[in-house]
Amino acid sequence: QVQLVESGGGVVQAGGSLRLSCAASGRTFGSYAMGWFRQAPGKEREFVATISHGGGRRYYADSVKGRFTISRDNAKNTVYLQMNSLKPEDTAAYYCAARSDYRRDSYEYDYWGQGTQVTVSS
Repeated sequence: QVQLVESGGGVVQAGGSLRLSCAASGRTFGSYAMGWFRQAPGKEREFVATISHGGGRRYYADSVKGRFTISRDNAKNTVYLQMNSLKPEDTAAYYCAARSDYRRDSYEYDYWGQGTQVTVSS
């Protein structure tokens, strides 16, 4: 079992930055590929980014490419999402998730966090 807890959400003006963190329980964090997703009110959950077990492979949704960076620190059992040049359309609840193997833009993850809200004002 892996428990995931997101933090770092908040309210920011357009053009600003936020860094989300996702802390994982357990000693096997490095055996999971990690992903970030988001869901805006009235919309379906959307893939944002994913990172492989050691961090060597990363994949981003076109909507965030060049603005967001996913990274991980396996010693700290934490995955991050650095979000720059934020836009109002980035407003959503952001979720981290874990799965055993790395897949680009898959939605099939084994474990999910509870989410953290990001609001970007215009």
